[in-house]
Amino acid sequence: MKTQKIRDGLLYGIMAAGLVLVAAILVLILGYILVQSAGFLRPSFVFSSPEDGGIFPMIVTTFYVVLVSLVIALPVGIMTAIFLNEYSLDTPVVRLLRLAIETLAGIPSIIYGLFGLLVFCRVFKFGQSIAAGALTLSIMILPVIIRTVEESLKTIPVSFREGSLSLGATKSQTIFFVVIPPALPGIVTSAILAVGRVVGESAPVLLTVGITRNLPKSIFESGRTLTIHLYYLTKEAIHPEDFGIAFATAAVLVIVVLFINTSTRIITWMFRKRMGESE
Repeated sequence: MKTQKIRDGLLYGIMAAGLVLVAAILVLILGYILVQSAGFLRPSFVFSSPEDGGIFPMIVTTFYVVLVSLVIALPVGIMTAIFLNEYSLDTPVVRLLRLAIETLAGIPSIIYGLFGLLVFCRVFKFGQSIAAGALTLSIMILPVIIRTVEESLKTIPVSFREGSLSLGATKSQTIFFVVIPPALPGIVTSAILAVGRVVGESAPVLLTVGITRNLPKSIFESGRTLTIHLYYLTKEAIHPEDFGIAFATAAVLVIVVLFINTSTRIITWMFRKRMGESE
């Protein structure tokens, strides 16, 4: 018993040390970016055009790409995960579908970019636009959403489903009112992971969205995301001021991701609270 307690304490200490290490690395990266961007990260930098040294069009383009990608990919990914976990059996067709999802997850992002360039930009004649980039990225993040949501659905006890069905609820009612609400944290996690991947991608965005620094008025226009803009700033940087502007752009990129993640969690919390009140 004493040996088991020592072993448990040792494992707990290792896990706690790992948590502290991860948190320290995160704080170090964020702190370094903010320190290097000091003096450059100003409201005028965020809300002005590139001609005036700002990045406002890039922020708008990034939000457009993220929003349209999630609007396309989230419903498809969630419905696919529900089908795989709640309805499907271990048939050859389902195994083929799972193989296709795993294959999509392992394809390099540059391949998605080439596919989007040929199919959405040329065949469907969207040209280099936010719509073409969002369609490409929505395909790329589908495996992340499907896997995360499916694993979340698997954590819901079978007794929840059996109890609902025994009370006379239909299969669809059981899924939407009994299974999905407890699985919302996993669905939110899938959205956050998808946002992180969309914001951080460069190759597919470069090929499909473009590098135009204009302020897009619709999703059918070209633009430049923060990631691509950061790449060009770093590539063309010569003076220390240039690197300061690049770090300020990186700081805004991190803040944008934090804002989207926080907003998603707040919306989910409000939804779960409303569901609880309705019950």
